[in-house]
This record gives sequence, structure tokens and C-alpha cells, in this order.
Amino acid sequence: MQKILKSAGSVGLVLALAACASSSPDVIQRGDAQRMAQVQDGVVLSVRNVVVDGSQSGIGAAVGGVVGAIGGSAGSGVQREAQVLGVLAGVAGAAAGNAIERFSTKEEAVEILVQLKGGDRRAIVQAKGSEQLAAGDPVILVTTGGKVRVTKAPK
Repeated sequence: MQKILKSAGSVGLVLALAACASSSPDVIQRGDAQRMAQVQDGVVLSVRNVVVDGSQSGIGAAVGGVVGAIGGSAGSGVQREAQVLGVLAGVAGAAAGNAIERFSTKEEAVEILVQLKGGDRRAIVQAKGSEQLAAGDPVILVTTGGKVRVTKAPK
């Protein structure tokens, strides 16, 4: 029983860490902190809320499968029955772990349509940050390391 509780605690830790992963435009990755960035001026055409689907790295399924198999095999004193229960609980645990990982990494975001000064238009999806953008706002597109973020232009 102690093994099961320890494994369940590990699942909780993995899921908690996965939920902490965020791509907020207010947080700059360490590798991008001192890179030269390309900057373009533009105007917001529209902003709409979107949801970025969660990731499925396989960690949730693996951990869920292990926890399910351990819990299922401990559910019976008969060896053959314990093996069958272990396999069935492992499959169910893997499916549940996968669903939990996907749900916990889902993220609220915004899709921003921008008209650049040269006439080109861009659609950028980024995590919701502290800045509220609206149609007509002058903005700057900052491109660093292949990633683009939109921020309000200084007045």
C-alpha cells in the first residue's frame, strides 16, 4: 500500500510541474534574454480568445500506467487474478494519465491579427499576458529565435 501511495505522489508531482509550464508573453526564456530581436511596427486588427490544446508527451500515460498496474495487481491475493487486474488497471491508468496531462497543459491564449506598416498581415497566437490588446492599438511584433510575441508600442 505504501508503494501505491508513493507512486500516486509521484503522479501528482509530475502533473503539478506540467501545469506550471506556461508560455506567457511576460516571461522571457533564459536563452532569449540577450539575443538580438527583429522588431516590426503594426496595428491590431482584431483579438479573439482561443485555447491552445494540451500536450501529450507520454509522461502522464506512463506514470498512470505504472500506478494503475501496481494498484491493480495489489487488488487480489490470487496470482493469476492479480496479473490480469494489473494489466487492466495499467491500461486504464495510462488512459487516465494521458487525459490528465492533456487537460493540465491546456492554456488560454489570444489570436491577434496585425496589419504591418508595409501592408502585410500576420496572425499570432500567444498566451494571455498582463497587456490587454484591442483593435486599433499600435503594437510591435518582436521576433526572437523564431518566436514572435506582440506587445503594445510605446507612446
